[in-house]
Amino acid sequence: VQLQASGGGLVQTGGSLRLSCVASGSIGSITAMGWYRQAPGKQRELVARIVGGGTTNYSDSVKGRFTISRDNAKNTMYLQMNSLKPEDTAVYYCTASTFLTNYWGQGTLVTVSS
Repeated sequence: VQLQASGGGLVQTGGSLRLSCVASGSIGSITAMGWYRQAPGKQRELVARIVGGGTTNYSDSVKGRFTISRDNAKNTMYLQMNSLKPEDTAVYYCTASTFLTNYWGQGTLVTVSS
């Protein structure tokens, strides 16, 4: 499985961005996908996750502001981020899980200015 993330950028506090992650390769083996982020000097943390049936879960810090979704026809996962805060500044990574392993895409940088 290969993952290509895009959509990061610079946005002001309160603004919105939509991240995309296109999956290719053994798509049928994917059981779940998600977004992680890593801020400078901090550990990587789970932001949101979506499993095959469409069930989603979010970290408390983004609940109500971020929405994860998946378009199976386009092999693409999205992260709609609204009401962005400076503390959302981080490199965002998309992931895909199979029964055997986890795959990671390259990160995309999101910077929220105050």
